Parts: sequence; C-alpha cells; structure tokens
Amino acid sequence: MENSLYAAAEKVNPLVPHTAELIVGAVAFSLLFIVLRSRVVPMFEKAFTERTAAIQGGMERAEKAQLEAQRALAQYNDQLSTAREEAQKMREDARVQGTAIVEELRVKAQEEAARITAAAHASIESERQQAVTSLRSEVGALAVELASKIVGEALDDQARQSRIVDRFLDDLEKSAK
Repeated sequence: MENSLYAAAEKVNPLVPHTAELIVGAVAFSLLFIVLRSRVVPMFEKAFTERTAAIQGGMERAEKAQLEAQRALAQYNDQLSTAREEAQKMREDARVQGTAIVEELRVKAQEEAARITAAAHASIESERQQAVTSLRSEVGALAVELASKIVGEALDDQARQSRIVDRFLDDLEKSAK
C-alpha cells in the first residue's frame, strides 16, 4: 500500500491545480470582477471625471483670471499714460501762465514807471516855470530899482517896467544861446 500511495502521489503534480479549485477560483474571480465592475469602477470613473472637470475648470478660471489681469494691466497703463500726459499739460499750462503773469507784471511796472516819470517831468516843468516866473519878477524888480538909481528918476509905470524887463531878459536869453 505504501507503494500505491507513493505511486498515486507521484502521479498528482503539485503544480497543477485541481479542477475543483479551478472552478471555485474562476467563480470567485468572476464574482469579484462583476462586483468591482458594477460598483467600484463607476465610483473611480466618477471621481476621475470630477477631478478632470475640476482641473479643467481651474485651468479655465486661471486663464480667465490671467486675461482679466492683462486687461486690467493694460487699462492701468493707459490710465497712467493719460495721467502723465495730463500732468505734463498742466505743467506746461502753469509755465505759460507764469510767463504771462510775469510779462503782465513787467508791463504794468513799466507803465507805472512811465507814469511816475511823466508826473515827475510835469512837476519839474511846473516848478521850472514857477521858478522862471519868480526869477523874472525878482530880476525885473531889481533891474527897475537899479535902473532908477542909475537914471536918477523913478520908473513908476508898471506896464513900462514890465516891457523893459521882458526885453532885457529876452536879450539875455538870446545872448546865452
């Protein structure tokens, strides 16, 4: 008997599974495959789809945000350029206004100086005329008095005295020129 067990053991190869094990393994594998395919795979596919959608949505949002940022930057640069141009224009206008104000003040100062000079000339001319008139009367009075003393008679006629004095002074002016 020992031989027969040994012979039967020799005939059974341990590397080749029994048919019953193969059937049980195939049924178990089929059941596991069906459960995984019907329950687990759809959950994984749903998770992958949601994740893909989230990634794509995030990328789209990022692209939109980047485009919006570029638009905002362009708008900011345009506003900055416009502000710089306006500031330059304001500086130029202020410079022109400053120059105009300085010119206006200079013209007013020149006009005021001319007015003051004209008033001074008029005042000087008036004082000169008063001095000439006063001098003529004093010189005339002295000349008549001197002439009276030289001639020895009184020259009381006022009209005659004025004519003599005027003629004398006119002769002096002519000889001085």
